[in-house]
Formats: sequence, C-alpha cells, structure tokens
Amino acid sequence: MSLYCATGSEETDLTPDQLNDLLVESLAALGPRGSVLAVPPDQSRAHSRAGELTCYAWRYYGDRLKAILPALGTHTPMQPAQLDQMFPGVPHSLFRVHNWRTDIETLGEVPAEFIREQSEGKLDYSWPAQVNQLIARGPFDLILSLGQVVPHEVIGMANYNKNILVGTGGREGINRSHYLGAVYGMERIMGRAVNPVRNVLNYASDHFLRHLPIVYVLTVVGRRADGGLAVRGLFIGDDVECFHRAAELSLKVNFELVDKPIQKAVVYLDPHEFHSTWLGNKAVYRTRMALADGAELIILAPGVREFGEDPAIDRLIRKYGYRGTPATLAAVEANPDLAGDLSAAAHLIHGSSEGRFTITWCPGQLTRAEVEGVGFRYADLSAMLAVYDPHKLTHGCNRIGGEDVFFIANPGLGLWAHRDRL
Repeated sequence: MSLYCATGSEETDLTPDQLNDLLVESLAALGPRGSVLAVPPDQSRAHSRAGELTCYAWRYYGDRLKAILPALGTHTPMQPAQLDQMFPGVPHSLFRVHNWRTDIETLGEVPAEFIREQSEGKLDYSWPAQVNQLIARGPFDLILSLGQVVPHEVIGMANYNKNILVGTGGREGINRSHYLGAVYGMERIMGRAVNPVRNVLNYASDHFLRHLPIVYVLTVVGRRADGGLAVRGLFIGDDVECFHRAAELSLKVNFELVDKPIQKAVVYLDPHEFHSTWLGNKAVYRTRMALADGAELIILAPGVREFGEDPAIDRLIRKYGYRGTPATLAAVEANPDLAGDLSAAAHLIHGSSEGRFTITWCPGQLTRAEVEGVGFRYADLSAMLAVYDPHKLTHGCNRIGGEDVFFIANPGLGLWAHRDRL
C-alpha cells in the first residue's frame, strides 16, 4: 500500500501548475501503465477540481487513457455541454455512461451480521458490493478514482471508496447504504470519517476490491477570504491512509462552527450545478446542525426543475414527500414501491427538518403546488432574490431589514454546526 502525494494545509492554495506537477509526479511513481480508466465525479461536483485533474491525466497518458467513467450514482448522464465545461478538450468518445440499474456486477456480499452490528440492530440485510462492469471486467492496469473529500450526509466524509462502490454502484448497494446512514442518523455521521456506512464500504474494499488497480486522487477545496475557491490539499494513494489524511484536512477547511444557533439562513444553489432537490437538499443537510429550533431556512434555487435526478425516484418523492423520519419509516413498512427504493426513502429522511425548523424553497422551475405537495414551504424566486441578492450578500452574517441573516453561497463546500449539536 502506498501514499504517493500528501500535501496541503489550511492556508495552502495550489495553483493549476502545481496540481499538474504533483499529479504527474505521482503517476510517474506508479510506473508504466498501458490501459487506464479514469473515474471522476459529474458536474454536480465541478468545484472538486477533479475535472481539471482528469484533463491532466489524459494529457499525461495520451492514448493509454482508454475511457472515462463519470461516477454518476443515480444522477442524470452528463450532457455534451457539461462535458466540455468540466473536461475541456477531452474527446467525448472517451466517456462512458454509468447506469446504476443495468451496468453493474456484484463482487461479493457484506454479511447481514456486520450490517446488524453497524446499524445497532436496526437493519437485517446483507450489502452487495456492486461496481460498474467496466471496473469489474475492464482490461485496465490502472483505475484512477478522482474526487473531493468534504463533509457528506450519507457517508460522513465524501469520496475514497464511495466513488467506486456508490458512484459506479448498483441499485441495491446504493439503496441499502443510503438507508443505513439515514436510520443510523445523519447528524451522528456528518463530518466523521469513521462511521457505520464507511465501515461497510471499507469492509467491501478489504474483501472485494483488492485485486483492482485503484489509485485515489483526492482534493480538499476551501473558500478564500475573497469568496473564491482554493485547493487546500491533494492526496494520492491506494489505501485508506490517503483518505484519512484528506479527511483530517477537510475538517479544518470545510467545517465551520457558528457562535450561536442561526435563526435565519439563506442558501444559494448555483444553477449550473443544482437542478433537483435530490442534489439541492445539501442546503438542508449541511446547515441543519447550525440552525436553531424554529429557524427559517430559505433556499434560492434558480436552476431547480425536478425533485429526483432519476425519474422513478422523482415519482416517489412527489408521492411520499419530506414528512420526517417516523412518517417515512412507516411508509417504507406499508408500501412496496418505497421499500424497493431505499435510497429514495433515505433521501426523504435527510431532507426533512423533522419539524424543528422551516424550509422555504424558491425554485426557478417548480410550481407552488409541486413544492408544497412534498411538504416544503414555497416562495417566489424573483421576489426573494430582490430581498436576498446573492451577489450582494457576503458569506456568513449579514444584516437585512433589521434581522440577522446567515448566507451560504454553496452548501456543497462545507458543513456548519453549533457546538451544542455536536
């Protein structure tokens, strides 16, 4: 097991040239490779800089880089314009589309006994270690898994083997891992590198992925004082140490403690990145531990046009709504359609305030009836933008109309909490 690069700090700001040089040095240390597969995230993680690093890998390997498989998970396939924006210059012919329902192979099963232990006795099923067939069967002597380590609602800290086992995973693996995280409790998981869901994925890595030539390329991205983004760290390796080093830095860079519980928060969702509440509910996940009881969360979402990235999940969200944990667990017990799509059930739990604070969505392309139909409040986007202009607000505390408003320009970059909820 090897760690090829581990550089970064809270003040580091790696330039594109430095990122390229560090990646090239690490790839050279791997030795000659003749058939390479790159597995970056999709456009929903564009700020990870994984697109840029994929371009560097393509330039380094040339025609030895045989394919690029974006780790879509359940997301919609990338469109040509999105590929051009995230991977400029890379031929579209290199890209493959992952279908989480059909393109998978099961490499093994994490036993039900282990899941029972990790879920504190709440769940009684095994977990299939599923990956895309291209990873399982492809003739590759290097699989580059690229992405960002950042606090995450399902896995505690994003990336590492999640990029492979969930990002290119199958229906049952995604469903059951998401449900495990929801049942265990999001606020017990977020920001923690060691937790039940990660333990399951690590078990699968140790038992079923060791024969695969996977090397992880992990970034840590933070916000500069001027609001711009900076790569604070780059970690490249083939085992869990690479991930733990990145997670340790991410907690310093991406975890923000607030002095007192927030009474009103306004979160802006970039229309290029967020098109659904499936992704946009990061505004809920990442702020909930900082919000006071009775707080108001306002989500400005000009690009949001649907609930689920996947049509079947979209229908389930519209049918059952964000009604809280007890209602969702009861719906799973009573309804085979929701019981058959546990990642949707988990998402409904994650996206609910559990009645503790209000959530007001201001979407560009969903109606009041649609938004209120799933259990959220609705407000007109244009009217709210006139009051809360994201181009005029500064990150953190603002004074607007005689009240304090906490503004977050991109919830995907961090995790906010008050110490009483840790």
